[in-house]
Amino acid sequence: MFARVKQSRFGQIIQPRRPKDAVGAGVVEVPGAQDNAVQSDGGSADSPRQETAPLPMPLGGWDPIGVRPRFGSYRGLARLMLAHLESVAGRFSGYQQIRWEKVKRVVFVCHGNICRSPYAERRAETYGLTVASFGLSADAGMPADPTACRIAARRAIELAPHRARDIKDFEFRRGDLLAAMEPRQVRELGRAPPISCQLTLLGLWGRPRRPHIHDPHRLGEGYWEQCFDVIDSAVLTIAEKMRGSLLDER
Repeated sequence: MFARVKQSRFGQIIQPRRPKDAVGAGVVEVPGAQDNAVQSDGGSADSPRQETAPLPMPLGGWDPIGVRPRFGSYRGLARLMLAHLESVAGRFSGYQQIRWEKVKRVVFVCHGNICRSPYAERRAETYGLTVASFGLSADAGMPADPTACRIAARRAIELAPHRARDIKDFEFRRGDLLAAMEPRQVRELGRAPPISCQLTLLGLWGRPRRPHIHDPHRLGEGYWEQCFDVIDSAVLTIAEKMRGSLLDER
């Protein structure tokens, strides 16, 4: 490849010739970029996903009071405290006044339908409930989060067959009880269903109550365990309520 000399008022400037296959101005070819592009983090719906690295911890991971294993992050703790304040103010009272005899299906809802809601769905199935799940902003067809699969497997729950479903692809039914993980999600659901559905916050049925179940995606394994403990407790309570309503009908 030869260089060319360009004359300017500042003297001669030597410019290298660009290769003929360069595309467009300002294009920089990074070695291995094409390989990295093919190996995207998401993969296809049928290919196994690799576990993503946890998010970097502020302050070098300094956590003297153990917030992260219990609440996921300081943001998760703050959102839980705000949710408790709303609960004390009575804003969630309607989400506990469930007519259990009217419930035909329990539908678990989270953000991406790859962590919390699919685990809750599979756990509820073990109690014989009719269930479903979806996400409010899900990439349809994506498999469950690999960490969710691994933690769930320790609890005898299989998430590998799960594929994410978005709200726009979900078919609501009369008799659905929509159980959301976070207050902002349940408020969004109040504007969403085309038919009348009952709404609740899943964590209100946990022991102890946790009206905000923070998203464990890319958080530490300790919080994954805590999150699934909360879900287990809440789903068990719902199953007991459902059984009680069936006995009352008989």
